[in-house]
Amino acid sequence: MGTGSSKNADGGLHGSEEREDQQLYVSLKMEKYKLKGELIPHVYGSVPLVGSWDSSKALSMERESTSTWELSFVVPPNHETLDFKFLLKPKYSSAPVIVEEGPNRVLTGGHLQGDTRLVIFRLSADEVLEYPVVIKADTVSPFDLAASWRAYQENLQPSTVRGIPDVSINSVPETGIENGSSVSLELDLEHYVIPAPSTSTNSGLVYAANMTETPRYLTRSGVFSNSEGSVNPSHSIKDSGVSVDRPAPIKEMEIVVPDPAKVYSGSGMVESKSVGTFSPLQKQDSHRGIFVDRGVGSPRLVKSASTTTFSFDLKLLSETKKPMPAAAGAVAAAAVADQMLGPKEDSHLAIVLVGLPARGKTFTAAKLTRYLRWLGHDTKHFNVGKYRRLKHGANQTADFFRGDNEEGVEARNEVAALAMEDMISWMQEGGQVGIFDATNSTRRRRNMLMKMAEGKCKIIFLETICNDESIIERNIRLKIQQSPDYAEEPDYEAGLRDFKNRLANYGKVYEPVEEGSYIKMIDMVGGHDGIIQVNNISGYLPGRIVFFLVNTHLTPRPILLTRHGESLDNVRGRIGGDTVISDAGELYAKKLANFVEKRLKSERAASIWTSTLQRTILTASPIVGFPKIQWRALDEINAGVCDGMTYEEIKKNMPEEYEARKKDKLRYRYPRGESYLDVIQRLEPVIIELERQRGPVVVISHQAVLRALYAYFADRPLQEIPHIEVPLHTIIEIQMGVSGVQEKRYKLMD
Repeated sequence: MGTGSSKNADGGLHGSEEREDQQLYVSLKMEKYKLKGELIPHVYGSVPLVGSWDSSKALSMERESTSTWELSFVVPPNHETLDFKFLLKPKYSSAPVIVEEGPNRVLTGGHLQGDTRLVIFRLSADEVLEYPVVIKADTVSPFDLAASWRAYQENLQPSTVRGIPDVSINSVPETGIENGSSVSLELDLEHYVIPAPSTSTNSGLVYAANMTETPRYLTRSGVFSNSEGSVNPSHSIKDSGVSVDRPAPIKEMEIVVPDPAKVYSGSGMVESKSVGTFSPLQKQDSHRGIFVDRGVGSPRLVKSASTTTFSFDLKLLSETKKPMPAAAGAVAAAAVADQMLGPKEDSHLAIVLVGLPARGKTFTAAKLTRYLRWLGHDTKHFNVGKYRRLKHGANQTADFFRGDNEEGVEARNEVAALAMEDMISWMQEGGQVGIFDATNSTRRRRNMLMKMAEGKCKIIFLETICNDESIIERNIRLKIQQSPDYAEEPDYEAGLRDFKNRLANYGKVYEPVEEGSYIKMIDMVGGHDGIIQVNNISGYLPGRIVFFLVNTHLTPRPILLTRHGESLDNVRGRIGGDTVISDAGELYAKKLANFVEKRLKSERAASIWTSTLQRTILTASPIVGFPKIQWRALDEINAGVCDGMTYEEIKKNMPEEYEARKKDKLRYRYPRGESYLDVIQRLEPVIIELERQRGPVVVISHQAVLRALYAYFADRPLQEIPHIEVPLHTIIEIQMGVSGVQEKRYKLMD
């Protein structure tokens, strides 16, 4: 768990070094209980559970499975004594009540007194019921609170980080707020749908591999050519009756497969096979970030005595209690230093995917590409499957992928070499990170790629392993539905059989990565109970990549982005400020609350995120039933000395600043304020938390901030960010899932 605490067998916590903003998440479970008439398990007890031993105020446990009942609540970690008991009673009446036998159960500071693991109910002198109980107490961060927010809302306490309110939570529903029938929405939410911008590339289902780089030597007829543009008809392959010319191998791409035992010998690779293992906590929404504390409670990654083993440090060091670095200075300095030090090839990074088909490689590659681009790293995604389809056609049968099909192996190695050569050429022209997406399932193929990369770029293998048959089956079916490989196959079941045969052919020759620098993602696709292993990973950018991968998953869920309701400064045309919302803004707040209630009525894990400025907090205030989190990172771009001015006033009084901003809005920094690039850097923790969430999130923020967030999901170039349209009183719904990212917009009022 970390250096500050450890669990005992009963879920208690040892150690006194608790973070001030940590809470205790207490989980009570009663197992093997089947309903006895109308009797439902309840819990009652002292402060801070319910504050009364009145059985009529007991908290009802909820059914977790057929015979398991569960109740969770949150208390401060330094609370004195919580004593409680289980009882059976009808859910909607106060009698009869059957209280468990024995003394009270006592929980002090996370320690459960005694070793009672059974609950005993005496129904009569002759009838006694016994059921197993499990009682656990875990420390959780504010973000875990938002995700696991359950029965007892009053105990959620606002948190502070570094002495300033970077993040706070208020889950207590506001009272006395009327939505009003005059602002009610029609039951059909589609009534409010408006077209997304035509420049959006994510408005529909897109096969991710098709969005990757196109071969450089591809002519308009779909045939690879050499650099002079001529086609070498040296030999051809018959594919579905069509003769496709294959070029003579490019001299620099001669395929040489060295002895695996000799590759990179003496290169400084860690000889030990021990690896750093990251195992996300096994409670929903407890996957932690690593490496960087950005002032929002993210754990650190601490290197242990073993140079290749890491552990989590959840303790916020006292020396970090100071404001975050101004702008992007610290991040930029680390990136520059990382590029200046070490061998020349370290300035270029190749992430080479490894894994069997249907393991989420392409979707992981697409997400990583989008993340790195958004951070400002020149990144491209090269998919070997796309090269293969363009070179050899999309109708290859499973036999083409057999390990003993020498012609097929040669053809697949050739297109892999072509893709690798394209990626290296792009890097030599200034590209920074290439994502090389293929199965790369044998040491022979990986050695070929390492040989090509020698002296030109640093390779990190990213292996995706999935042992969940249900996820594999889902991915296979998506593949049959979306992949161009089966677009011309009218018989779905025939395509399914062929792909499973292809998968079996790959499985026969598959060799897990054990060489070089690598990251292994084991069962991370589903986002639960996964593990990440790293070996021989160092440097700023590889660290950022591990940080992202630890937190990402493919669980489908919507993210709703909206600006605050119209503010008084919006009416006056002034930038910045911290004014309240106008009458129109209040109307929008009520409409938004009605919308959220209807759109997310079945989503118990949803949460509302706002900035710390009152116009977003007021906009969120009519929304009830969901926890609310305030992020300082979601505050509007800091306009510095221009705060509170109109653009006309800036043009008149500060013409040089006005022209500088007009010339380059992305990089322009307001005097004593921020630029859009600065906003992107401070939003990175928000992006990580959005990727980590498994439930819907409603983000109520400001125009510049939402432009930057939207650009991440829509994969828009950095230069476009200051010009993205994010109108008032409009909701942008981003749907994240295994089929990529889709967008829908709702305009609730003009």
